Amino acid sequence: MATLFPDTMPRLTPRAALATAAGAGVLSAALILWVIGDTAVATGFLAAAIVLGGALVAWRALAPEPPAPGPAVDWQLVRTLAQESDDAIAVTDRAGRLVCANDRFEELFGGLSAPPGLPVGEAGVGALAAAGRAAWRDGRARVEHAEVAGRAIYFDVLRAGQRQDLLIWRAASLMGSDSGRALAEALTGSLGRRLAESGIMAALLTPDGRVIAADPVLRMRAMGHADAAVEGADFARFLITDERGLIRFEREGRDGNPLRLVQVPFSDIDGAPILVALLDEDEAPVSLGSGAAAHIRTLVQLMPLGIALVDRDGRFIEMNDAFIRAAAVDRDAPPLYPGDLVVREDKAAVADAVRRFAGGGAAHVTDIAVRLRDLPEEPVVLSIAGARGLGDAAVVLSLKENNEESRLKREVAQATKMQAVGQLAGGVAHDFNNILTAIIGHCDLMLMRHSPGDSDYDDIQQVRNNSNRAAALTRQLLAFSRQQTLRPQILQLPDVVSEVSNLLKRLLGEMVTLEVRHGRNLGPVRADPGQLEQVVVNLAVNARDAMAAKYPHGGGKLMIQTRSATTAEIRRRGPDVMPVGEYTALEISDTGSGIAPDALPKIFEPFFTTKEVGKGTGLGLSTVYGIVKQSGGYIFADSKPGQGATFTIYLPVHASGEPVAPRKAAPKAKPAELWGTGTVLLVEDEDMVRAVAERALTRQGYTVIAAENGEIALELIEQHPRPDLLVSDVVMPAMDGPTMARRIRLRYPDLPILFMSGYAEEQLRRSIDIENVAFIPKPFSVQQLAEAAREALGQQG
Repeated sequence: MATLFPDTMPRLTPRAALATAAGAGVLSAALILWVIGDTAVATGFLAAAIVLGGALVAWRALAPEPPAPGPAVDWQLVRTLAQESDDAIAVTDRAGRLVCANDRFEELFGGLSAPPGLPVGEAGVGALAAAGRAAWRDGRARVEHAEVAGRAIYFDVLRAGQRQDLLIWRAASLMGSDSGRALAEALTGSLGRRLAESGIMAALLTPDGRVIAADPVLRMRAMGHADAAVEGADFARFLITDERGLIRFEREGRDGNPLRLVQVPFSDIDGAPILVALLDEDEAPVSLGSGAAAHIRTLVQLMPLGIALVDRDGRFIEMNDAFIRAAAVDRDAPPLYPGDLVVREDKAAVADAVRRFAGGGAAHVTDIAVRLRDLPEEPVVLSIAGARGLGDAAVVLSLKENNEESRLKREVAQATKMQAVGQLAGGVAHDFNNILTAIIGHCDLMLMRHSPGDSDYDDIQQVRNNSNRAAALTRQLLAFSRQQTLRPQILQLPDVVSEVSNLLKRLLGEMVTLEVRHGRNLGPVRADPGQLEQVVVNLAVNARDAMAAKYPHGGGKLMIQTRSATTAEIRRRGPDVMPVGEYTALEISDTGSGIAPDALPKIFEPFFTTKEVGKGTGLGLSTVYGIVKQSGGYIFADSKPGQGATFTIYLPVHASGEPVAPRKAAPKAKPAELWGTGTVLLVEDEDMVRAVAERALTRQGYTVIAAENGEIALELIEQHPRPDLLVSDVVMPAMDGPTMARRIRLRYPDLPILFMSGYAEEQLRRSIDIENVAFIPKPFSVQQLAEAAREALGQQG
């Protein structure tokens, strides 16, 4: 680092500067007069010296003070301060380089790697990178959970430095934060004193058995003094075991009272502390007063794991908030017995286990797999242990709150099932599109031979209309299977909602209130605006029907909100379901009748509907699901019966820098004249589609050469002159359309090509690396095929 020296030249006033210059001039003139003896020269030199010297000294005197350099960072001092912390601390600069770290950081992460490149797993690295960006932007960020070597930790990130060009990363174990720290403080504070007065010995231990905190009575029994320091000591060294397996304090020897050691589950996170209680093994259990019982309840409430206490009659006497959440208990009407929590089939097993532990007939903790009455879909583990010395409590129940884990498992399983169903639906729709192409095409050809007055005209028209309805169903199936043709644009979600708002007001009617809210600074998304409008309309129609069922005489409210999704919100969804990133959310909620729990996992499946027969096809939500998924997004449904439903759509923010497209693109002009000339090479493996296409193109004036596969098409190219247009199916056996087209383009590089397929255009274009090709989706009519051929040939009328 360069060293800056201060300026040592004295600062002069203007008068002193001029006096200095005059003195220097007199001395110089006297010297010249003495040397050369010429008075005129000496006088001129004196005047010039006064002017130049005075100007120079005055400029120096009047010049501004140079800015003082900022103080240099003393990294040795910073590292010394960091060493005093029990947490892992590191400092990085703007370039992401590690400039300082304490020994705890190197020990915890096995080296001196710069965040976010730490051994915390792929999801953890992503969370750290996002936190770093947030800290540079907002000044502070936090990562609530990460894991290193099976240990749960959290990170605090702070922007610092004189020029705000440094990030301070602090990592600490979850066992030392929040509930763990609160419990440790409580044991060494008033709660510990109350427990001591009741004769209860409690200690909080690290996973390797070191003491974090202990109450006074345990300190007295183990060390001989209530204020003895036991923090960091090996807890096992305080105890001895005799030949009968009885536990006593080592200090009291074999004549001391035998002890009962109870380990209370504290957390299911690896590395979390362990809470143990020591109770004297007397013939009669210790009876606690009402004051001590209140402190026992406080201790239970501090547990982050679901804990409940049951008396000898099998009735609940206390349950903490974690247990209430895990068991889905109604706070206003709590159950009386543990059996009331589970389904009917599990009541007997739970009641029998509680009775055995309450009577002292069981000595170890027992785990029972049960299904909760209000959450019967997923089994949970209920841990049961006996309790002595806890007043009226005879049994301790522990229930892990795994709602989030179960939800993630269900969503992953649902996503896998939906993908398999989508592949099946897409294959069915593709084959059905070939059949509909033939039906619609033959209807068009027959209608050309009949006038509206003919007896067969109406029948043919009816067949054609029904075929078009079937084609609409296949388009919905293709939407669900993410194989429909989209026209994505860079757009803002509020623009899409505004475009469709007037239509929604007409669909909902005057009795339903429509409320629209838009967040600020929303990121643009890349999607098909028309398909997004269909998503909003489908969800709004379903909401309208749900509110009509709840409010027969009218009423209800539909709320549409656009907002930026937070990183914490995305992380709660789980990386297996939704990767961490930047998303813009579209949330549509209603106040209708809600969705039944057994129907909620199935609502996006094709042909699943809860409506009456004839009032729904069951493809509305499956279409929504497919459009969102094909646009790269995610959709989630949350509902409780009678409380409405909320559909949340997350679309990834598009950050390419492309401008947001205008809402409506100008429609493409259709050729006025469909008649054409020239030779068309038609390649289609389905006989019925090939026959319709050949007749349709022939009627429009083209000479058609038909081939049933790619190999025959290549032979016809060798036998006939150059065709004017190649019309080909994409998916064919043996040789597919793109492979055949590339072979033909080697012979005729500028040959126009028109592909036809029942799959999505953008899906096919990713696999077709051929330039200047046109596309027409199946099913198509005779007129649509003629228009596509005319446009491909460039013969615009």
